[in-house]
Amino acid sequence: MPTTVTGWGFSLFNAGTSTFWGWFHCRWAAASILHRAAVPRRSRVRAVPVHGSCGPPARLGRPVRARAPVGPLGSTSVDQLDRVTDLLDETLGQELRGVHLHGSATTSGLRPASDLDVLAVVGTSLSPAQRRTLTAELLRLSGVSELLRPVELLVLATPDLTPWSPPPTADYLYGEWLRAEYESGVVPAREPMPDLALLITTARADGRTLLGAPPAELLPRVPHADVLRASVAGVPELLAEVEDDTRNVLLTLARVWATVDTGGILAKDAAADWALPRLPAELRPALAHARDLYRSTAYADERWTPELRALVRPLANHLASRTADATG
Repeated sequence: MPTTVTGWGFSLFNAGTSTFWGWFHCRWAAASILHRAAVPRRSRVRAVPVHGSCGPPARLGRPVRARAPVGPLGSTSVDQLDRVTDLLDETLGQELRGVHLHGSATTSGLRPASDLDVLAVVGTSLSPAQRRTLTAELLRLSGVSELLRPVELLVLATPDLTPWSPPPTADYLYGEWLRAEYESGVVPAREPMPDLALLITTARADGRTLLGAPPAELLPRVPHADVLRASVAGVPELLAEVEDDTRNVLLTLARVWATVDTGGILAKDAAADWALPRLPAELRPALAHARDLYRSTAYADERWTPELRALVRPLANHLASRTADATG
C-alpha cells in the first residue's frame, strides 16, 4: 500500500535543495547522527606500516585506536579507508566518537563510479585548524584514478543532532565535486542539511564501523515523516541537473519515488528495477540504460544515444510527477 503524507502534496518539492540527493546521485553526503553518550576511547595499539600508492607510508609506531576489519572492498579501497581513518583519528583526537563507512560500499557493493562514503561523529564542532587539516589531506587521499576513489567525508557534532530536531546541521562536508573550490582555498563550513534524515536512517541500518562505537549507538532514530520529507526536498534540484548528471539524477528520482511509495530506501539500481515495470513502456529504455551504466561503467565512458537522450527529460518529469502523486 503506498505511503502518503497527508497535506504535503507537490508543494514539498519547493521546500529547498537537498545535498542528500546529491549523495544518491554521485555526491551523496555521508551522514549519521549521534547519541548523547560519548564513546569511550578504545585501547591503543601499535600501527603497522601501510604500503601502497595512495599516500606516504604510515608512521611506524604511531598509536592508533583499535578498529574493526573492513570487508571485501579491494585492497586499494581498504588502504584508502585506512588512511582516511588514521587522518580522522590523528586530527580529531579525543573528540572522535566513531568513524563509519556507508553508502554503496555497505549495501549493493562498490560500482565503477562509487564514492567511499565516510561518516565521522565528534563531540564538539571542528576548529578552523582541524578543518584546514582535513581539507588539505583529503585533497591528497581522495581522487578519481585507478589508485584512488572519490572520498566523501561528513563530520557531525553531537550537540547539533541530539535531541533530533530538523533541520540538522552538518559540521563539515568534503566532496570531490568541490575539489576546485578547495584548491582555491575554500574550507568547508558548518551548514544546515535537511536531508540528513535519510542519511542517518541508512547509516543506522547499513553503516559499517571503522573506528569507535557502531552507528546504532551513536545515531538517533529519525521519525518516518521526516524521512519522507527529506526524500522529496531535492527533486527541483535534481530536475535542474538532469542534463549534466543524467545517470545519477534518473536513478535518484526513481529512488525518491520508491521511498515515498513504499517507505523503504533502496539501492540505486534496485530502485530502477522497482520503477521499471511501473513506467510507460516508451520511457523504460532510458531508466534501464541509467541502471546498466551505474552497474558497469565509469563516468568517463558513459554514452547516451540520441534516441535515449530524447527520453531523459520526459522520464525525469514523469518520475517527479509519480512521486508527487505518491505523497497524496
